[in-house]
Amino acid sequence: MEKMQDNLFEFAAFDEKESEHIAAPRYSYWKSVWRTFVRSWVTIPLTIFVIALVVFSLVQPLQSGYTPTVAPNINNQEMKYLAPSGEHIFGTDNIGNEVWDVVWAGARNSIIVSFVSAAVILVIGILVGAVWGFSKKMDKWMIEVYNIFANVPYLLLVMVLSYVLGPGLGTLIIVFSCIDWLFLAYFIRTQVMIIRDREYNMASKCLGTKTITMILKNILPYLVSVIVTYIARLIPSLISYEVFLSYLGLGLGSNYASLGRTISQYVSFMQGYPHLFWIPVLTLAVLSMSLYVVGQKLADATDPRTHR
Repeated sequence: MEKMQDNLFEFAAFDEKESEHIAAPRYSYWKSVWRTFVRSWVTIPLTIFVIALVVFSLVQPLQSGYTPTVAPNINNQEMKYLAPSGEHIFGTDNIGNEVWDVVWAGARNSIIVSFVSAAVILVIGILVGAVWGFSKKMDKWMIEVYNIFANVPYLLLVMVLSYVLGPGLGTLIIVFSCIDWLFLAYFIRTQVMIIRDREYNMASKCLGTKTITMILKNILPYLVSVIVTYIARLIPSLISYEVFLSYLGLGLGSNYASLGRTISQYVSFMQGYPHLFWIPVLTLAVLSMSLYVVGQKLADATDPRTHR
């Protein structure tokens, strides 16, 4: 009987690696971001459309050679005010320019201004905001600077700086960057202050971890979804501001093509030749809305709460 019971049991071998094995599936943040991003059937086609639209806007003006300061060498009156057709996709304007070339040249400059400005704003705003959220000494005087600018209408600030510095592509990038980074820094500062006093950060501080290491390793990774959400709103808004300033004559100026300048020039033809006005307006709407929707989808995907 005892021999039979001995055969029923046997000692299990101890394996240190197996003892550390976690039965739950491994979680990869960026893989989960990708799975969540492509979950919607409309996301991939829309993303491809946005990428193609941006690339085409950057490349097409280089092929067309359109320059707003040079009028086309056209003496034939029949080449003016042509309606959209297979030969003239967006038609022609009052001096014979192809509206197709005019619109994409303007879209190219709008994209360059918004993307470069957004990159500068993000780098400065995130770094300053992260340090601002940790430093109490810095907080005392930075909050006063923020309050001064926050109580002045944003458009008024941009318009005054654009007028003082003069129109131009580089000027507009400087104007947007030197104002917007402060608002992003304040936003990041608020988020950092929420996270900085959590238990794991207090433990890291007690162990002597450097502040910059805590910012880069313990805090900024938790703010990815928040930052992406901010970018999703920032880029379309910068495009809209550039168009508005150019419409008023304070943006890129007459030496650069611009959707705002194009709309301003073509608004007088709205009754007789409505395509001249509505084509650049619709191009602006499609560009801004597409970038916003894709940005929001990416922002939702970077939020860990949406991961399955």
